[in-house]
Amino acid sequence: MAEIDVARLRAELTGPYATVDVVESTGSTNADLREAAVRGAPDRTVLVAEEQTAGVGRRYRHWVSPKGSGVYLSILLRPTEVAFSHVGSLAMVAGLAMLDLTRELGVDAVLKWPNDVLAGPDRGKCAGILAESVASEELAVVLGIGVNVRPLGEDVPPAAGGLRPTSLEEEGASTTDRTLITKMLLSAFSERERRWRAAGGHLERAGQLEDYREHCETLGRKVRVLLPGDTTLVGTARDIEPGGGLVVVTEDGREHSVLAGDVVHLRAVP
Repeated sequence: MAEIDVARLRAELTGPYATVDVVESTGSTNADLREAAVRGAPDRTVLVAEEQTAGVGRRYRHWVSPKGSGVYLSILLRPTEVAFSHVGSLAMVAGLAMLDLTRELGVDAVLKWPNDVLAGPDRGKCAGILAESVASEELAVVLGIGVNVRPLGEDVPPAAGGLRPTSLEEEGASTTDRTLITKMLLSAFSERERRWRAAGGHLERAGQLEDYREHCETLGRKVRVLLPGDTTLVGTARDIEPGGGLVVVTEDGREHSVLAGDVVHLRAVP
């Protein structure tokens, strides 16, 4: 099983990114880049791991990251042009970059707000995204993306809400070359992130809000949202706001703007 070719990545991604490194194994690429950010690592630093032993998703859930099965990477970004209130939409930009990738690979995929990529007719989870702000003198964000390239095996538990795991290979991807997939993903993200940054983090001005709405499987569904503080909101997902928030309408007709939370799809609305 071929390892990710760091020399090839550096040769093809030197322009968009300051540095690109690949490590054989680490606990979490996000944790590594949070530490690197404090030490002054530059904007657009990339770290890729062949394996993560302590990969995490939202709410500190374990992200299964076996050696050679996926692409596990993090990007350190210092978007000083973007107001902190708009940084939350960065994960959505990464989701759209993932759709650019799946489209090139011939994989049917959609987005689940705010940070999952679902693929195939059964809508299994094939990728997850986690954006974390870094405590530092200037705005810094570490964006982690985990992509299942090859099958994980039957012993991997479902994701939140009972989503079964799937992989690009299982959904008919035209290639499973992880170096090529990494390069394609980082290239797609670079193009979308630069537009997002130039627009001050405003999805609509960046021309990406309608794109997200079009491909978001969450819209039009009845959902249960687990909010910070372990409170729950149940209603219909109606819209995505320019800042990235999810508009949920409860049965009493009230609109709620959700900026952070775990969403479970309950059913489609007729």
